Amino acid sequence: MIYFDNSATTAPDDSVLTSFIEVNKRFFANPASIHLAGKQAETLLEKSRAQILSILGVQDGQVIFTSGGTEANNLAVIGFARALRSRGNHLITTEIEHPSVLNAMAYLETQGFEVDYLTVDEQGMISTEELKNKLRAETVVVSIMHVNNEIGTIQPLAECARIIKKHSRALFHSDAVQSFGKLPVSLTGDGPDAITISAHKINGLKGSGLLAFRKGIPPQALNFGGGQEHGLRSGTVAVADAVAIAKAMRISSLDEEQQEFRQWRNRLIRFIEPFKDAVVLALDKAAPHIVTIAFYKIKGEVAVNFFQEKGIIISTSSACSSKSSAAGHVIEAIRLADKYKNGVIRVSFGKDNHEQHVAEFEQVFAQFMELLGRGND
Repeated sequence: MIYFDNSATTAPDDSVLTSFIEVNKRFFANPASIHLAGKQAETLLEKSRAQILSILGVQDGQVIFTSGGTEANNLAVIGFARALRSRGNHLITTEIEHPSVLNAMAYLETQGFEVDYLTVDEQGMISTEELKNKLRAETVVVSIMHVNNEIGTIQPLAECARIIKKHSRALFHSDAVQSFGKLPVSLTGDGPDAITISAHKINGLKGSGLLAFRKGIPPQALNFGGGQEHGLRSGTVAVADAVAIAKAMRISSLDEEQQEFRQWRNRLIRFIEPFKDAVVLALDKAAPHIVTIAFYKIKGEVAVNFFQEKGIIISTSSACSSKSSAAGHVIEAIRLADKYKNGVIRVSFGKDNHEQHVAEFEQVFAQFMELLGRGND
């Protein structure tokens, strides 16, 4: 099987699994306990937290371990909006965010907050001029994802950060679930104030993620209990999960993989270009590991099934919405022509892929188009 659905999830790395198992065996004690075993578990937990902050380029920051990207995005959007409400009730996001951000924003609208949704162009790019114009004195949170999970568009976070800091006091959060390990991600001065990372997107374990942010006003907690994670995420902390996500972040070989993925993406773009009934979305603006293709009057599910029969796993869109037959909110937002809307597939590379896999994808793609009577020009 050739697995090209790494934006949905990745296979856990052997070393991550080994760390997870070893920590569960040797440091299983509750890190909140005052006995020696508990202190040892706590020391390992805090070491993982420090390692993550170092990877993100800061020392004076905070890491809250969560159950994944969805919880971390909820904590960021709802938690910071509530914590900063004394400054104002205005929020900004984009119309192509992950549902964990969009639905959190929709909830906050029922609680008296006002939300502006930045539009995107046909490649999924926001306008930084629109961002600037939408900022107000009462804007308290701006959430803009780094890489879109469906079409791969890279948003200009550094430019957004400069505009937000110059024209408001808003906290800037970014969902970096699809970008960490593929593009530079940090909490340094020219980046967001808070970022979300999910372990299973970087060869870690499902059910594990984090929200990292600079020191300052923390978000309000969304759940209540024993006050773990600095009171922001109560519940016994899973030390093994924390160690495993720190390990996954450390082994993400950014430079090497980014260069290889970019070469493969460019190769596929050149290969697909002559086919008259297939177009690549976010052609010039996407992350190196994502190639999203739209077919003319062909359902994406048909392509997915054909490729699967040939031993290649791809997807129709985000795994969070791929079971729906309707065009997703991202496809609607980029105003893709109706004749292409239902024919979207996504190819996403991972560390276990090889150039030969790309060559085999090309062969199957050509077979698929020939079968449909839609050969290249």
